[in-house]
Amino acid sequence: MAGKSRSRPRIDPSFSSGDDDGLRVDASDRVSGRPSTKTSASTRSKAKSGKAPRRSLKGRGGRRNSGGGFFGVVRSLVYWCIVAGIWGAMGIGGLVLYYGSRMPNATSWSIPERPPNVKILAVDGDTLANRGATGGEAIALEDMSPFIPQAVMAIEDRRFYSHFGVDPLGLARAVFTNVTTGRMVQGGSTLTQQLAKNLFLSPERTLERKVQEVLLALWLEQKYSKDQILAMYLNRVFFGSNAYGVEAASQRYFNKSARDVNLGEAALLAGLLKAPSRLSPARDPKAAEQRAQVVLGAMREEGLITDDEVKTAMSQPPTKAKSFWSGAQYYAADLVMDQLPGLVGTVKQDLVVETTLDLDLEKKAEKTLSAILKESGTKSRASQAALVSVDATGAIRALVGGRDYADSQFDRAVKAKRQPGSAFKPFVYAAAMEIGRTPMSIRNDAPVRIGKWTPENYDQKYRGEVSLADALANSLNTIAAQLVMEVGPPQVAKLAHRLGIESELQANASIALGTSEVSLLELTSAYAPFMNGGFKATPHIVKRVLTTDGKVLYQNTYDNPPRVLDPEIVSEMNQMMVGVVEHGTGKNARLKGWQVAGKSGTTQSFRDALFVGFTNNLTTGVWFGNDDGTSMKKVTGGGLPAKAWATYMAEAHAGLTPSPIFGTKGIQPSFDDPGIQRTIGDVISGAFGHKPVDVYPDAPVADAEMPPSPGGSQNAAADAAEGGLVPPADVGQTTGATPPTRRTTLFDILTGG
Repeated sequence: MAGKSRSRPRIDPSFSSGDDDGLRVDASDRVSGRPSTKTSASTRSKAKSGKAPRRSLKGRGGRRNSGGGFFGVVRSLVYWCIVAGIWGAMGIGGLVLYYGSRMPNATSWSIPERPPNVKILAVDGDTLANRGATGGEAIALEDMSPFIPQAVMAIEDRRFYSHFGVDPLGLARAVFTNVTTGRMVQGGSTLTQQLAKNLFLSPERTLERKVQEVLLALWLEQKYSKDQILAMYLNRVFFGSNAYGVEAASQRYFNKSARDVNLGEAALLAGLLKAPSRLSPARDPKAAEQRAQVVLGAMREEGLITDDEVKTAMSQPPTKAKSFWSGAQYYAADLVMDQLPGLVGTVKQDLVVETTLDLDLEKKAEKTLSAILKESGTKSRASQAALVSVDATGAIRALVGGRDYADSQFDRAVKAKRQPGSAFKPFVYAAAMEIGRTPMSIRNDAPVRIGKWTPENYDQKYRGEVSLADALANSLNTIAAQLVMEVGPPQVAKLAHRLGIESELQANASIALGTSEVSLLELTSAYAPFMNGGFKATPHIVKRVLTTDGKVLYQNTYDNPPRVLDPEIVSEMNQMMVGVVEHGTGKNARLKGWQVAGKSGTTQSFRDALFVGFTNNLTTGVWFGNDDGTSMKKVTGGGLPAKAWATYMAEAHAGLTPSPIFGTKGIQPSFDDPGIQRTIGDVISGAFGHKPVDVYPDAPVADAEMPPSPGGSQNAAADAAEGGLVPPADVGQTTGATPPTRRTTLFDILTGG
């Protein structure tokens, strides 16, 4: 056996050609396989033929396709989607971790304080305006019109109450819509994301900001309820035209509170969120209305409103808003904001300011000026007007700073300073009364020269001897100039300052004709002491300043004013100013059934025209002119201003019972002690040097070194030395038998001479 084995020839493998069956393994050689008879026979047959078995390419391909087809493609797609999803999730997770690490620690996150708002109220509690960075106060969700949140959710975030801060379905829908339309039609951000962006992030569109927006939205949803998030959003979002929050937007576009917004108005507000500046009804009313109709359609799809409600809302006229806040009350609101820092310091929290302004009077004043300017402004070449109305305490009841606040926010009643003209003369006459002159004192209306100045009357006529009462009624410039030189320009300036003029006054002879510039507000308030019997009437508009929880931060103290004018002087002046209206230059200011006193004023070349007058109820000043100082067409204070004054005051006094002005119609002046009556004996005894029953503050006297000198200026010596204003001998002197000092006979007292 062994020998036979050793004699068997060695067979080496060949790699060139020939039979290679020795290297092949068939099914019979496999450990687990069973030999197939058919296969073995086939194999043996092929082995005998000397050929290797070959597989058909067709058959091989057929075996691959047997597990493919449509389902194979689906399986491959699912497989690769899973792979891509895993890698995408890993990538997104990495981005979230990276950008999240660049944010402050979540424990330090907090809602930024809403910029403080100042709510300004009229005297009856109605809202005049809101001032601050937002332009409106924050109001609770339950206090808003229910249409507002419904409209906003319908167009911006329909699943707001069901998602967790991010809405995958909404995002997918937005992506699909934008891809199919080929442009940005929808956004995928939820209201929570938009709030997060508005509160914490910049408006730039970057991947980092988007990731941070999502993280902050998730944090907001965890920390606050849905109602709280919606309320914060609606109170802070931008609605265009410098309005932040629904209250500011509602006041801005509809001049009403968000509490009272109807369906159509709510749809318009919601539509603005897409593009606040472009869709603002103040800029493009048509675009705003079209967008509002889209919002109404979305609300109908959500089942929030019915078809009939949609039709009703669409039938409403389009909202027309001016390019700026409109309404004269905003002049008053600006005045409040100018004064507020001086009253309470820097505004750091929401405040409520109670004012003295009567909104009804404000609207009547605005209506009056607008109507007269519309009717007569063009032909009279008067483009602007202003009005101020104050009560006996100096409280501002109406303030109109110009023709239209939307066109010009400059306040011509408070900030503009112009010459008052003859409207300044009551201060000159009051100063003369204080040194002993009376309404019946006689002066000579004739040409006057004071240094190089020669004042002339408006009509360039002279009347000879006239009483001071007639001189004031007819606004004679020559008499006013004489009185100034008798009293002394410094004393006239002091009296004007004492009564309420705050602007600097040039103490020269021309002060008689109102050449020093003052504001309409201070001029009007300086007339109020004539109305109230001689007490200071400091102009004010703020009554109280409170926090939103009712804490009082400021309350005015104008309820105990000082006396600035003797009641007898007030009585004399009032009688003369009543004459101005009854038979002088102020005839156009007469009111049916009411006694009126006042004075007109016209400046050189008709640049300014004023009328300031009062009843026993209100003191009102009216100005007409042009901002650039150009001349009007012969408009005098007794013309358009007096007519406007009468129109406004007639409406302001409608329904009130007429009563006489202080010190007229036989009314005795009221004194400090109401229990003491002023008798004729007291007047006589006081006139002859005996101490009267009542003692009043002394009238101002001239400086000790320059005593008053009848017939000349108090500082005439100084004027002469400097070659200044020196009146001729007849200026300031009385004519006839009238002495230059106060008469003390019983007849003089009884007649007022």
